[in-house]
Amino acid sequence: MFIAMNRFEIALGFEEGFEKVWRERESYLSEVPGFKHFALLRGPQREDHTLYASHSTWESKAAFEAWTESDHFRKAHAQASAPKGTYLGHPNLETFEAVMEEA
Repeated sequence: MFIAMNRFEIALGFEEGFEKVWRERESYLSEVPGFKHFALLRGPQREDHTLYASHSTWESKAAFEAWTESDHFRKAHAQASAPKGTYLGHPNLETFEAVMEEA
């Protein structure tokens, strides 16, 4: 199992618009080999932002990397973006490979 997470610092007051973009976008993930699960997570509110994370689970690192080089990836990321001022910086990508799993 492989997990890819992007952390987003979203300016206070822009949370609703940020979530709307994610809800209304076409991800194409269900069409991608090796994709297992996606979630958009809202984290704690800080002094100047709310923390969000996109969390995707994949069968393998190779499946994730193939998606990032695919037409599905390009189509998903070419859609409408959040209003100017939403992001306090670039997303921070974090990836993890499972060393142990339990169900």
